[in-house]
Amino acid sequence: MRGWWQEIFDLVLPADCAGCGRPGGTLCDRCHGALRGSGARRVVPSPVPPGLPVVHAAVEYADEARAVLLAHKERGALRLARPLGEALAGAVRSVCAAPRPGAGSGRGSRAAGAGGGPLLLVPVPSARRAVGARGHDPARRIALAAAAVLRGGGRPARVPTVLRQLRRVTDQSGLGARQRRANVSGALGVVPGGDRLLAAGPVVLVDDLMTTGASLAEAARAVTAAGGRVAGAAVVAAPLVRTNRN
Repeated sequence: MRGWWQEIFDLVLPADCAGCGRPGGTLCDRCHGALRGSGARRVVPSPVPPGLPVVHAAVEYADEARAVLLAHKERGALRLARPLGEALAGAVRSVCAAPRPGAGSGRGSRAAGAGGGPLLLVPVPSARRAVGARGHDPARRIALAAAAVLRGGGRPARVPTVLRQLRRVTDQSGLGARQRRANVSGALGVVPGGDRLLAAGPVVLVDDLMTTGASLAEAARAVTAAGGRVAGAAVVAAPLVRTNRN
């Protein structure tokens, strides 16, 4: 229920910028530019959880980007889905342009997102109780916006709802890297018939934020077990503990 009244509230009353708090709109031009960043880059958590695919982030999880993500996720500022989706689309493009690990840099190397069929943006699912409390699923909403941006640029993209939680997990906040891996291990699976959806094209796992990478690694395990071809993962933001261009 929270989603519709929040949208009406945003239309009736002028909002301050979600990034810097200045009056004049949901997101000012400066903070919108901060979300675009200087270009998506590969992010590598430390330690790297087993099975984590190559991950690209649009921006660092700090300052304006952090404020905007929290406003969308926790305060239901749904208008922010579009600019966040634009940022995520940039990270997805970065994943697709990157050569596959071990492919080398010669003519025979292939981009990670190469292959027939539409690009499948598969969001990491939120717990049902979290979706109920927030009134929306932030990762899926941003993924839908990113897919629309990609289609507008000529790249066919879909957001199939194929992952589900098989069991309840503890709130990840406050858990260390090892605890997070144990918390989500075996927690995700593919919905009945999801294997057919995953066969339609290359998969890019998507989320709003990566911290330790445990959830993305578990999502990659579940998709791969169902026969999906994971090209990589893309997120709006991540703490830039260690990064490499491409």
